[in-house]
Amino acid sequence: MIHNTAKLDLQLNYLVVRGEMNTTKIHISEISVLLVESTSVSLTAGLLAELSRQKVKVVFCDEKRNPSSELLSYYGAHDTSNKIRTQIRWQPSDKEAVWTEIVREKIRQQAELLAEREKKQEAELLNTYVHDIRWNDETNREGHAAKVYFNALFGMDFSRSQDNYINAALNYGYAILLSAFNREVVANGYITQLGLFHDNIFNPFNLSSDLMEPFRVLVDRKVCAMCLTDFQHPEKMELVDLLNKEVIMEGKHYVALNAIKRYVKSVFDALNDSDISLLTFCTSYEL
Repeated sequence: MIHNTAKLDLQLNYLVVRGEMNTTKIHISEISVLLVESTSVSLTAGLLAELSRQKVKVVFCDEKRNPSSELLSYYGAHDTSNKIRTQIRWQPSDKEAVWTEIVREKIRQQAELLAEREKKQEAELLNTYVHDIRWNDETNREGHAAKVYFNALFGMDFSRSQDNYINAALNYGYAILLSAFNREVVANGYITQLGLFHDNIFNPFNLSSDLMEPFRVLVDRKVCAMCLTDFQHPEKMELVDLLNKEVIMEGKHYVALNAIKRYVKSVFDALNDSDISLLTFCTSYEL
């Protein structure tokens, strides 16, 4: 994260950060996400081109230091054209099957978090939603679960439309998470615009919005634990660091970024082979 006035350039495959007081060098191979938090940062075109080539996700923030845009490569894989043709041919039934499992897993994770926070009645209700989900979530169990879930976590007066520290933190964390999923979608050669369920013509990240759903609880859990009385740089750094936290997948421990990579790959395998048994989800998240 670059949060102060600085000039960023490229030198022998290193990202060079020239600040007001000192200069820091980081090998680009060690970077997954570069978050430019300050609008007083300048970057060279050569650096941006190399970051894009090495599939480093670059996220830019606005004057309020909230994520507002990102650098998205045109070419994520050597066979991108073929991958896009394949994506266009994905069968509606396969997309609906995968979306059903994504929603099921999202609600299961929400129920697990509520149980951890001793919201037993609400957790049991969400578990009934998990069992009641119909094909393609046609009865909108996801929407019903969301209302129960957020009210249980943050109080009956809470709404996701309110202007407060909790929503600011949630939105910030979700934006960081979305950028990580955009990176993996593009790195696999697909395009983010064509989703499974999300189909908003004004959303350039429909597919990433679909795929990130089960991982939202990673942000929710952290925001609950933070007990926010303010939302400034230190709090934002805690949310950015979520991508470095350990999660458990298939009985093994992974850094969240690596788990996202494995999960996204499993979704594409399931869609291309018409086999939802290939889907791989995290079983738990650790803070």
